[in-house]
Amino acid sequence: MTDTLATRWPGVAQTPRTPFKARVAKAVVRPAINTLPVRLTFPDGTAWGAGGAAAPEMQIRRPAAFFSRLGHDTKIGFGEAYMAGDWTEGPDTDLADLLTPFAERLTTIVPPALQKLRALVDRQLPQHERNTKEGSRSNIERHYDLSNDLFQRFLDPSMTYSAAWFESPDESLERAQQRKLDGILDQAGVGDGTRVLEIGSGWGSLAIRAAQRGAQVTTITISSEQAALAREHFEAAGVSDRIDLRLQDYRDVTGEFDAVVSCEMIEAVGEEYWPTYFAKIDEVLAPGGKVSIQAITMAHHRYLTTRNSYGWIQKYIFPGGLIPSPEAIDLSLANHTRGLEVTERRSLGQDYARTLRRWRDDFDRNWADIATFGFDETFRRLWDFYLAYCEAGFAAGYLDVFQLRMERTA
Repeated sequence: MTDTLATRWPGVAQTPRTPFKARVAKAVVRPAINTLPVRLTFPDGTAWGAGGAAAPEMQIRRPAAFFSRLGHDTKIGFGEAYMAGDWTEGPDTDLADLLTPFAERLTTIVPPALQKLRALVDRQLPQHERNTKEGSRSNIERHYDLSNDLFQRFLDPSMTYSAAWFESPDESLERAQQRKLDGILDQAGVGDGTRVLEIGSGWGSLAIRAAQRGAQVTTITISSEQAALAREHFEAAGVSDRIDLRLQDYRDVTGEFDAVVSCEMIEAVGEEYWPTYFAKIDEVLAPGGKVSIQAITMAHHRYLTTRNSYGWIQKYIFPGGLIPSPEAIDLSLANHTRGLEVTERRSLGQDYARTLRRWRDDFDRNWADIATFGFDETFRRLWDFYLAYCEAGFAAGYLDVFQLRMERTA
């Protein structure tokens, strides 16, 4: 164990010493794996799983460490075991293809009797990751301020970090992202002279697209790194005079806007603050105005099961994050706005799986360059797992993403 590993990745560097929990984990995993079309292979040559020779292979390199991590914290230990190299995909297996059968059976892979014990193992969201104004800024910085250079190496030229909308499998990612941006702006009725509020600037692609339509755009972010590069993008696109970028929390926005747009930002708001988020949108939306939000979602029963648990994604990728269900969004609108309702839904779930595959391919292709920015091998495995894990979730239908148009109907 190196000092660097222990400092940067304490959860990975130290293998939990929980022999009893490890035995329990092994006893639970084996029958579950034997129902899946995959192969778990071990150093001694044994194999588990219902898959044949051509099935996706999961190589368990350090069985004792793997089961110890699973037993210690199932929701976090599986990903940490991959980061540590306790397991990996087989030489002829794509990681997302391996994870997809797990995602397809995520709600049934654990026996019902054991699912009833979930409350005993679920961890609550840490208090410092709550999405207060201070907490939100810290949570966003931990992901989006990692390095603009990093994101430039795997996103399309517009640096759009959300699901694209593909017309065909071989379409360029840049063109598919442009279609997605236009889909949001079309839903919100953005055109010449429209006063637009964008909640969550990203690196500026949606604001640029809106300004190119002749809109006057106010875009807000709490990421200083994103803001700096977005301003450069506005200058390069020749639209700086039509965009007002503010380092501002959505809770502090004032004014009146004909359209409010927000692309995959609601996942970072947190359930506790959804009422505030939707009430603020309602407050600043002009009479007759429209809203378009692109939101990652999950089925309502899954949201109810996972809403109070802390997992690998929250620990390592999106601290403070929570994915809503469509029903949870509808309920927040009904209870905290003056008649805003969803009037159009467009699903891009399978498009997101394709988007994530493109990002991962480019991330891996450019890894030698990315590593020069100070990212280590554990970080590479973390991001490979993150991108593949999410791809599997969308490919299996466990997750979806919608472009949602909202209007006042009363």
